[in-house]
Amino acid sequence: MEIRLPELNRADYERAQKRLDNLTKPRGSLGYLEELAKQYVYITGELFPQLPLKKRVYVFAGDHGVVEEGVSAYPPEVTKQMIYNFLAGGAGINVIARQAGAEVFVVDVGVAGEVQAEGLIKRKVCPGTRNFLKEPAMSREEAQASLEVGFELACQAAEEGVKLLLPGEMGIGNTTPSAAVICALLGEKPEDIVGRGTGIDDEALKRKREVVAQALSRYKFDDPIDVLAKVGGAEIGAIAGLFLGGASKRVPVIIDGFISLAGYTIAQALEPRIKEFVFLGHCSEEKGAALVVKKLGLRPIVDLNLRLGEGTGACLASMIVETALRILTEMATFEDAGVTKGNEFD
Repeated sequence: MEIRLPELNRADYERAQKRLDNLTKPRGSLGYLEELAKQYVYITGELFPQLPLKKRVYVFAGDHGVVEEGVSAYPPEVTKQMIYNFLAGGAGINVIARQAGAEVFVVDVGVAGEVQAEGLIKRKVCPGTRNFLKEPAMSREEAQASLEVGFELACQAAEEGVKLLLPGEMGIGNTTPSAAVICALLGEKPEDIVGRGTGIDDEALKRKREVVAQALSRYKFDDPIDVLAKVGGAEIGAIAGLFLGGASKRVPVIIDGFISLAGYTIAQALEPRIKEFVFLGHCSEEKGAALVVKKLGLRPIVDLNLRLGEGTGACLASMIVETALRILTEMATFEDAGVTKGNEFD
């Protein structure tokens, strides 16, 4: 997997700015919607993108050995059960995606055991991770392979005409490796990042923070892929790869929740320019998310107290991005509408 991000042209951003300034409204009066439109044009080079956008959610599924330590409120078999729910169209992301007009693809990148289901994309790199409190979660080869899964699927999506990528995930216990990855890469303390995930009680939260702290003190990390291998997860790696693959093809990717933030953190550590190619869908309610968002200099499109994951926040935000593009492309200019400009244009 060779990461080569294209150079973006500032002139594309300025073309979008010029058009927005000439639409029948006071300059800048649509606020952040205007910024979203400009950023999309900057990433893609398309001043008049075809609407509605072709949007695709990839739900990457994986299991985690660290659940042995009592860090989740749900048993590990729920991962597999939820895969069937996704494929049947009954999960939260399915409902929101139907409203958004987005496709939902489910990918087994690291589920423990075999899952036989029509429509499931099988790209398993490991049968669940190992308990990183006792041994590295994955080998370096497995971690690298998880990145490649996301990268390759993003490139394939671009070839199939997808114009907006929305990363989702399913994996019982995955807020624990996500917190560990974020702490390792950003130098944060577990007590500031580790949260309740699916809703664990105070005792389990204390244990979860201890597990992350002990793991971080146990390992020496050589590089971002080493972090992913030792304390990460297959779906986290796949999400990181999706960011990088989308960027390589000039397809914007919307960051979702806490697990997606962990994947983005890996992608940014591997290629700092990745920030130019993404939007932040929302700021998760999971503890630590707001701190990470601020540290990385990101701005959420929506803030709805979400903490489900699955790509739900990214999918919701995609509708706002699309609305911004309709404003850019469908609103009349002053000249077209025969409307007199205000003195702000003098």
